[in-house]
Amino acid sequence: MPRSRRNTGAKTSRYRYRNRHGRTLRSSVTGPHLPPLRTRIDLFEMTVASTADYLKGVWPEELADVIFEIGAVPLGMPAEGAPVERWKVIGNRIILFRLPIQRLTKLHRDDELHKRMVIESCVFRGVAEYLGKDPWDLAPDRYRHF
Repeated sequence: MPRSRRNTGAKTSRYRYRNRHGRTLRSSVTGPHLPPLRTRIDLFEMTVASTADYLKGVWPEELADVIFEIGAVPLGMPAEGAPVERWKVIGNRIILFRLPIQRLTKLHRDDELHKRMVIESCVFRGVAEYLGKDPWDLAPDRYRHF
């Protein structure tokens, strides 16, 4: 027996808020009252950006045209016995490699503070290589606590 055709142009209000299985629309994974999830990539990018902003504030003329980039891994294989690059300076670009920094660094204490310090130190070392200075000379007042 053939089905009768109904007018599908006008939907009733009960179909507007439900999907075809009768459930309501789904919310985010964390729910409406929890902050969004923070991933390792987000934390890495925020740490690099805040450290780069700090250094650009300390050295505005020297770092005016520097571009900070984040790469996953360096291209090519390292030489036999050579360490894997954590950063690379090419022209006015400083490229920080996320996976070697996060996974190949041995930490004596595996917490968020030490992970952030490792990322900051790589940014400092990359800028120091770009400027031809010692990393400790980039922000001497930052380390004087007396």
